[in-house]
Amino acid sequence: MRRTMLAFGFLVAAWPAFAAVQPDEILKDPVLEARARALSAELRCLVCQSQSIDDSDATIARDLRVLVRERLQAGDSDAAVKAFLVDRYGEYVLLKPRLTWHTIVLWGAPPALLVVGGALAIGVFRRRRVATVTGLTADEEARVEALLAREE
Repeated sequence: MRRTMLAFGFLVAAWPAFAAVQPDEILKDPVLEARARALSAELRCLVCQSQSIDDSDATIARDLRVLVRERLQAGDSDAAVKAFLVDRYGEYVLLKPRLTWHTIVLWGAPPALLVVGGALAIGVFRRRRVATVTGLTADEEARVEALLAREE
């Protein structure tokens, strides 16, 4: 029983090493395989929820893993493989998107809108307070005095 629990513990600890990569996908060159695994960990499965193609069992993830390995065997650099996949599938294929103007707008718009909305709200509240604090004009004071004198 103790050996079984120990073996189970080793299996759980080594689980990331047993990702969805199938034995027939593994390259013979360990350097290329390491590069392929590193790239696969950075690429998103197109049908899974924020899961890398290295971890996904989906058919398209397998196809992308094979495609990455084919491109690496053809001599492409890591950047060239990523560029090829981004050209084909868009920025969504990257788990960590590149910092470009549209990603800056995407991440910067909500805080900017909060700041603008807060500034507008403060301006509106200040105007209301100023409008309620102002006193009566001389003509209005005279009319109030006349009305109060009439009631007495």
